[in-house]
Amino acid sequence: MSPSGSVLIVDDELRSRESLQRVLADEFDVLCAQNTHEAEAILAGDLVQVILCDQRMPGETGVDFLRRARETWPDPVRIIISGFSESEDIIAGVNEAGIYQYITKPWHPERLIECVRDAVKLYRMQKEPGGLGADAKPSHDTLNRVLSERRRDQRRMFEFDRIVHEPDGPMGETMALARRATRYDISVLITGASGAGKELLARAIHFGSARGDKPFVVENCGALPDELLESELFGCKKGAYTGAYQDRIGLFELADGGTIFLDEVGETSPAFQVKLLRVLQEREIRPLGATRSRKVDVRVISATNRDLEVEVGEGRFRRDLFYRLNAFPIHLPSLSERPDDIPAIAVSLLAEVNRAFRRKVPGFAAETMTLLRGHCWPGNIRELRNEIQRMVAMSDDDAPLGPQLLSRGVVAGGAPASNGADSGALKDQVEALERALIARALDELDGNISRAAERLGLSRVGLRAKIERYDLRKDLSEGQAP
Repeated sequence: MSPSGSVLIVDDELRSRESLQRVLADEFDVLCAQNTHEAEAILAGDLVQVILCDQRMPGETGVDFLRRARETWPDPVRIIISGFSESEDIIAGVNEAGIYQYITKPWHPERLIECVRDAVKLYRMQKEPGGLGADAKPSHDTLNRVLSERRRDQRRMFEFDRIVHEPDGPMGETMALARRATRYDISVLITGASGAGKELLARAIHFGSARGDKPFVVENCGALPDELLESELFGCKKGAYTGAYQDRIGLFELADGGTIFLDEVGETSPAFQVKLLRVLQEREIRPLGATRSRKVDVRVISATNRDLEVEVGEGRFRRDLFYRLNAFPIHLPSLSERPDDIPAIAVSLLAEVNRAFRRKVPGFAAETMTLLRGHCWPGNIRELRNEIQRMVAMSDDDAPLGPQLLSRGVVAGGAPASNGADSGALKDQVEALERALIARALDELDGNISRAAERLGLSRVGLRAKIERYDLRKDLSEGQAP
């Protein structure tokens, strides 16, 4: 066990947990829980000195959980992380939950570390003045056992078998390629619409590979300006730029031996692409403000919702970087391209929501499932998950979810317009609706495939295939034919 203490992070957002863990792991033993059930199981092992809990979680707020935890496990020092808008709720629950301190978002890494240090000191003072008593300190072997179990659980969580799909459907080829990618230490580029599950597939590739026991770190390349992105990925020295208050270890160095996932890599600027290319070529990074480079052994999996071949042709993305990233391309179909998968995915997502919300909703009414299957889901699986969460929150009992709980957009999108005939197979009706939506998008956008694909939540390749399938070539403007 680290002499600096042990910390339990409770947060339902995977990236938030990983961000907190990266900041704290150099100094503390860090355990993570994605919900309160996992947190309680960890606390039962008496391994935790500090609980760091997010306030906004599905089913139960952080304050409510810490209030319950205090009754059963009074010793760990409790810290809550919240947004400014939640401060009044936090303050109201401080006394009942025995919260030591709350940290507002966005939190500062140095202040977070200092807060956890103070919390560990308080824990030790409470247990035994002058230091932590032997009876309160978990054994090194016990902690290692728990950490090993957590790593095994994580690998199981991201197994390929957990990605719901019909083997003979559009996802079958994608999954076969992804499984093959685990065998070789090669760069992978995952393309697909936003919300289609590119990060989930990247995690499955990592945890199924020989690097599965090593770190997997994530960065959204479209979320930060160049200087901050460079600092985040390659690290920086104190004073390298305004706001660099301390040395920072970059994600490439943290991922040494493992995998880094560069999401939305197509959003990077040409200037940053040069720096990224150098790292991939030389296999070394130089932190901002540093004079020496450091060797790193990292596998790169990147993802984009853009057509990078078009971006290269139009001069927005470097051709040499594209070839480096695209050594093993995998296209992830959007949800509208795999309607046969929607029922199974919906059932799987409902099970997740039931666990998070502590509900027992048994399933979907038949009409509800028909409408879910008929909707085009421009937001893909992310949109479907949000819709199911909303339906469960709106339902008053644990009965199958009826169509009256669906949002208006899903009802309208899942109900094909009447053409005077009430009969016809569901598949035919869905295809008629899909053809009409694509034709309308092409008409409104003057046959521009790239813009139509973006509006419909499809890849450009996927849209071209549907244009051929539905014989819509006549709807394309001159020069836009697939």
